[in-house]
Amino acid sequence: MKIHGRHILFLLLFFCGTAQTLFSAPPRLVQSKILYLREVTYRLTLQFDRLPDSVSTLNVTDGQRVLQRLPLHRDGETLQFKTGPFLFKNTGKFSLHYEHQQVSASLPVLPGWLSLLPPLIAILLALLSRQVLISLFAGVWLGAVFIYDYNPLTGFLNSLTEYVGKAPATPDHAAILIFSLTLGGMVGVISRSGGTRGIVERLRVFASNARKGQFVTWLMGVLVFFDDYANTLIVGNTMRPLTDKLKISREKLSYLVDSTAAPVANIAIISTWIGYELSLISQSFKTIGLTDNPYIIFLKTIPFNFYPLYTLAFGFFVAILGRDFFSMFRAEKRAAEQGQVLAENATPLMDVNSSELQVKEGVPLRWYNAALPVGMVILTTLAGLWFTGLQNVHLSPEDIQGMSLLRYVSLVVGQADSFAVLMWAAFIGSFTAILMALAQRILNLNEAIMSWVGGVKSMVMAALILTLAWAIGNVCMDLQTADYVIGISRQFLSPHWLPFLSFLIAGLIAFSTGTSWGTMAILAPIVIPLSYELPLASPAISPVLAHEIFLSSIASILAGATFGDHCSPISDTTIMSSMASGADHIDHVRTQLPYALIAAAVAILFGYIPVGFGLHDWIVLLSGFLFIFLVIRFLGKRVQA
Repeated sequence: MKIHGRHILFLLLFFCGTAQTLFSAPPRLVQSKILYLREVTYRLTLQFDRLPDSVSTLNVTDGQRVLQRLPLHRDGETLQFKTGPFLFKNTGKFSLHYEHQQVSASLPVLPGWLSLLPPLIAILLALLSRQVLISLFAGVWLGAVFIYDYNPLTGFLNSLTEYVGKAPATPDHAAILIFSLTLGGMVGVISRSGGTRGIVERLRVFASNARKGQFVTWLMGVLVFFDDYANTLIVGNTMRPLTDKLKISREKLSYLVDSTAAPVANIAIISTWIGYELSLISQSFKTIGLTDNPYIIFLKTIPFNFYPLYTLAFGFFVAILGRDFFSMFRAEKRAAEQGQVLAENATPLMDVNSSELQVKEGVPLRWYNAALPVGMVILTTLAGLWFTGLQNVHLSPEDIQGMSLLRYVSLVVGQADSFAVLMWAAFIGSFTAILMALAQRILNLNEAIMSWVGGVKSMVMAALILTLAWAIGNVCMDLQTADYVIGISRQFLSPHWLPFLSFLIAGLIAFSTGTSWGTMAILAPIVIPLSYELPLASPAISPVLAHEIFLSSIASILAGATFGDHCSPISDTTIMSSMASGADHIDHVRTQLPYALIAAAVAILFGYIPVGFGLHDWIVLLSGFLFIFLVIRFLGKRVQA
């Protein structure tokens, strides 16, 4: 058992020395947590090597009185005491007692609401102070103080070593950092060699004004559907020079990038998301004995995935109508009238004005010096997803013969090692950009390498913010923020309101923790079985409505996770959107939030609530599209350039 100072859950067995003792070894605590919350139920499991057959109960005491009498469950060949569901009502030292033997466990118990403070404080400070790094670290430090016995000094030291220091140490996080930094290096080379300016001149034929430029950006975001990270970095970096020329604000660019990346990857029938989503659905189906094909069920949930669909529609209507409102309108007005794509006090996450990223004087502006490296990134990603997926899919010829082509392709892509593939793609894109610059004698080797390094340096701020975002996500995991939100919301669940509440809870968890995939993993095992069994158990609900509630509840998990992730300043995809677009992160969050909230409100009022009460999904989907169009058309204002 690992020792975590004063806060680790430890176990002591006190032998009383009686002749009746039949234990051959002290019991082991099978499941443990760093701390416990008052409002969350737990099951503590103790495992014994030997135990008398006569033992049937376990008494939980606080040293003076019996708090709970728990039955003993013998699990196969092992002998286990399984407590619970047990709800702690105060802090202290609790004992598990049997006859003359006593097991004492020191359980640190916190009020559940404290688990919400670290992410909320980080978000509030970021919005008020505009200092993202300090705000995120404040949230990490506050959470570490709670975890480490309310000691500010111990919390500070462990926030550095246990959370910030270890945040990028996981393979997936390291891959994302390397991919982002390397792609930044590629952008540095193509910028210095004139490729970026060249592609801007080429695209100006198709995007001659701000409205067309926004539409082309939105369209590129939809077309790069296979991965949200690749989508964000490719579209943001490619379109930024063009949107700057067209006097489109960086806030609008980062919104168009962010509002297409995760939503389109979420509902795409072939993407890096689908394998993860199918695995969660399949695992939940096993727990309830459901034999339906998870992929077919996923396809049926797409019309119920209201928030991603409405968000894509919102971006499309904003682009083609050229209308905005709230803070986004003010940003667009500033860019159009004053030519300032960034606010006066903005701090962009990517320094695109670095001297290493400026076009070398006298070089030809050739569009293919940007298009070919970006194309290599896309081709490498697609090929890599296919070949790594083939290595991980083990199907017999009989299985493949009875499978549709679409299902087979989706299964292969879903099993791909997307993080490894993205790293390959970024390095191959960098090599391509450098070789093209050398072959045309635009840059010499030293200039090419320095341009690549300059591109990497421009991403350092974003890399630091990503690391702190992951750190505060780990703090939320140890504080069980998601468990607390679920625990206090269980009492409100009902069949008709299940899709709406699932969407709302998923949004809250993703907003607080900054992770959409983590939110899906938390809620899928809870909501999917509940949405299948609860409507069927209600005699007032028809089988048809029960099935629609089941499908919309699955979709609401995926949609709510995307919604909360969009709104959260500590989300990695939100940070990467600001980074790739060269936008101020807080400005991006502030201008995107009203649009995301409107799309979520439409998803609730025109989607999850009426569907839960029996209205057909296609009726509410089309009604929501119409309502969004009318809101933008009649409430939005057009900037006069």
